[in-house]
Amino acid sequence: MAADGAVESHPTPRGPVDASIVPRFAGIATFARLPRLDEVGRADIAIAGVPFDSGVSYRPGARFGPAHVREASRLLRPYNPAQDVFPFASQQVADAGDLVANPFDLTAAVAEIEAGALELRRSADRLVVIGGDHTIALPLLRAVHAEHGPVAVLHFDAHLDTWDTYFGAPITHGTPFRRASEEGLIDLTASMHVGTRGPLYDKGDLEDDERLGFAVVTSEFVEEHGVATAIDRIRARVGTAPLYISIDIDVLDPAHAPGTGTPEAGGLTSRELLRILRALSDLRIVGADVVEVAPAYDHAQLTAIAASHVVYELLSAMAPREARA
Repeated sequence: MAADGAVESHPTPRGPVDASIVPRFAGIATFARLPRLDEVGRADIAIAGVPFDSGVSYRPGARFGPAHVREASRLLRPYNPAQDVFPFASQQVADAGDLVANPFDLTAAVAEIEAGALELRRSADRLVVIGGDHTIALPLLRAVHAEHGPVAVLHFDAHLDTWDTYFGAPITHGTPFRRASEEGLIDLTASMHVGTRGPLYDKGDLEDDERLGFAVVTSEFVEEHGVATAIDRIRARVGTAPLYISIDIDVLDPAHAPGTGTPEAGGLTSRELLRILRALSDLRIVGADVVEVAPAYDHAQLTAIAASHVVYELLSAMAPREARA
């Protein structure tokens, strides 16, 4: 309500370019062909890329992920029948372009990403970020914490990402959630990994991870007990806490997402991941990231297509409940 008591009017959200006028293969490749943030002034959700991969421990190339995912998102459409929502009509979603991060100085890059996210939040209520490697989750969580305090972190990944150091470096794509826990950024009673699998360095890694505040739903658990049971465990763990969702695309099996830096066999299918995300639409999602898409190892855009649909389901889950039919 305005200061004089009058009811404020909110402009109708500006949606994607009309595919009946401009073919999907034409035009500027913003995410889902949405307007740029500078074209709408302010958004309910801003999509930003972080083309940064200086924190990787194996295959590089995720710095090219944001552009690759945007290109694959051209085929997304305005209505999501699985969630029965128009994610771009019920809220203003805009593409904010990329946050710049120093490719030669990891510490400086992390500071720049945090500052960029905080600055972007002046023009958007929430952010959905496309990486980039998983290092970026730490500065993004710092920015979210500045507003919400400790948040539940729902972390989809083949790996725990709670290791201490790599080659003596405390901040890499394998350590963001240990640092986040140590810094008090996460809710230790409501955070969870989903889809973890594969070999570890030591059995103690799991003990450390629990101490840092995470429960785990492994990909083996999903296989043995089913998606519905996994969803129940996730929802019970998260509860009513403000929720940050961080998705490493390697949570998917390499058959569904080959274009990533540290692939592991035995992962979730894209269908399973999308179903889980759809079950979170009534939770208080305060931000999200989708990371580790490395186009050099992708073929037929398999990984980028999966990632673009993951972002689409996140945007749909974040849409106002009253917008649903």
